[in-house]
Amino acid sequence: MTTMNTPTAADTLNSYNPSTGELVGSVPVTPANQVDAVIATARAALPAWQALSAQERADMLKPAGEKLIEKADELGRILSLEQGKPLAEGVGEVTGCGSRMNDEVDEVAKAVQPDILEDEGVKSTLYYDGYGVCAAITPWNFPALMPHWTIVPALVAGNTVVLKPSEQTPLIADEYVKILNEYLPEGVLQIVHGEDDQGKALVAGDVDMIAFTGSKTAGQHIMAAAAPGLKRLILELGSKDPCIVLEGADLEQAAGFAARNSFRNCGQVCVSTERIYVQDSIKDAFVDKLIEETKQFKVGDCLNEEANIGPMVMKEQKEHVIAQVEDAKSKGAKILFGGNPHDGNFVEPTILDGLTHDMEIMTVETFGPIACIATVKDADEAVALANDTEYGLGAVVYGEDTLARKVGRQLTAGMVGVNRSLGGASGSPWVGARKSGIGYHSGPLGHRQFCQLRVVSTNEE
Repeated sequence: MTTMNTPTAADTLNSYNPSTGELVGSVPVTPANQVDAVIATARAALPAWQALSAQERADMLKPAGEKLIEKADELGRILSLEQGKPLAEGVGEVTGCGSRMNDEVDEVAKAVQPDILEDEGVKSTLYYDGYGVCAAITPWNFPALMPHWTIVPALVAGNTVVLKPSEQTPLIADEYVKILNEYLPEGVLQIVHGEDDQGKALVAGDVDMIAFTGSKTAGQHIMAAAAPGLKRLILELGSKDPCIVLEGADLEQAAGFAARNSFRNCGQVCVSTERIYVQDSIKDAFVDKLIEETKQFKVGDCLNEEANIGPMVMKEQKEHVIAQVEDAKSKGAKILFGGNPHDGNFVEPTILDGLTHDMEIMTVETFGPIACIATVKDADEAVALANDTEYGLGAVVYGEDTLARKVGRQLTAGMVGVNRSLGGASGSPWVGARKSGIGYHSGPLGHRQFCQLRVVSTNEE
């Protein structure tokens, strides 16, 4: 990439603190007409990178994990200042990437080892080879974790990577890439900065696969643009996750989960709980506990140690959330807690009751700290409403164990938690259904999504 000696405003991508509006820092924009040259560099680096074994590639990344831990306080502060999440969460995100590095790269290396199948007179070896050049396009809500989640398996599997991070959070992504590049050969991992033009140029360029996390609409555009080249895709898109609470549920556990999962990171999480369906016979008791749990959340600047919820990442996101709340109120929804106006990009954790599917907030992704409660008469109604969505990333059900397990199997999400969060056991993939995604991440199955499977068969005596 070429950078001008004296950048103008058009050459510079600025990152602002969503709490204060103050400039956090800047990075040079990659001119869209130079993205093809960046991709060409990645392709030139490919043969030597693929000539290494997966374990050799994995071992090369391990010192980067130690460096991330060493610099977690510094990088976590950058992350929090430009994204808005509390400082402890920013530091924790960076630390988590570093502390898991060794195990993750070894897991990828193991996942892409050849498998052997034998039949009478035939031996077939299943090879998992990198596709080639991988374009990684990542969002702003977890601006260290999401690049990490894509870059690490792509690299160990034998791809070279060009990262285009969100224009809202370029600084932490830039620092992350710099650390990894201290230990990688030149050209194996590169970063391009910019907005739509750079993303479109990357998708249209000579890449072999695209791994994208973001909105459904953006994913549809990427899929259409990738179609002429039949480029391989991993798309994690929107969600509208339901939480079902039925008779027999541990209401303290259910309310604690619903509050945490509705409000953490200001609701800006792909698997945030955006719809809560509560059986009418236990609704009042559940609501009382949910209100008590919600009182534990305090809004404030990311550097305010008493705050555990920061701002929305930008004013447009706040405006979207407030518009959905106002639409719901105009159609009969009631505010049970919160809902007070705040200056800047802050939105108070809010509980809404009386929600129906005639309200946009129950059908269109919110990505904000709003807990939306709808009353149901039984499990069948809860399942029908929970499945009344175009999305299917995650879902959770609380209730008597046998019934809750049955309900869980009726939900159309890719990941379902029964009397617990939806996070799976070690090695489980992160997978969506319906319009929440194509392909998946994490675990051996997810790691192999970055590979072209080749089957080589030979005669055996």
